[in-house]
Amino acid sequence: MKYRLPTGLNSVNKNASRLPERSRVHAPDPLVNHPTAVYQNLEEDLTFIHRPPPTVPAPESLTTSPASPLLSGPPMPAGGPVPPPIRKDREQRPLVSDEDILEIRRLRLADPFTWSRTRLAEKFNCTPGFIGRVAAAKPSARKQILAKRDEEHETVRSQWGENKTFVREARRKRKELW
Repeated sequence: MKYRLPTGLNSVNKNASRLPERSRVHAPDPLVNHPTAVYQNLEEDLTFIHRPPPTVPAPESLTTSPASPLLSGPPMPAGGPVPPPIRKDREQRPLVSDEDILEIRRLRLADPFTWSRTRLAEKFNCTPGFIGRVAAAKPSARKQILAKRDEEHETVRSQWGENKTFVREARRKRKELW
């Protein structure tokens, strides 16, 4: 059996809270009746109220002295000792002479397989990138070098396990879908 309230009580405010309402807290204005505040009336019914800070400003304060001597370090004496370098400088390689460049080109043209960029760089004490700029291999020789490299990679890939081969194939197929 369902109980019913009398007709006058069945309209209940559903949004009402169960807690009694408190009145809002109004904080007092800190400038009104402040003992150190200075009031100055301006034209057009304006009032300027100045309240000094509660403490005396320090002499090294940034607001009172923005160019404080405490912020700037001691002046560096000219010609004085300098701090040590953070990292070592790269070892400067000697410049390759014109005769050496001609020799590099001759060796590279004669046998690009024996005289690779790395081997020539070690012999003439320069970088492989420099050898590539000075004496690049012919396109036909480059194709042979790349084919030889691909064969070596294939021999290594043939020794891979089943899982590694599967993962590499899946990655290759995903890249094709990009």
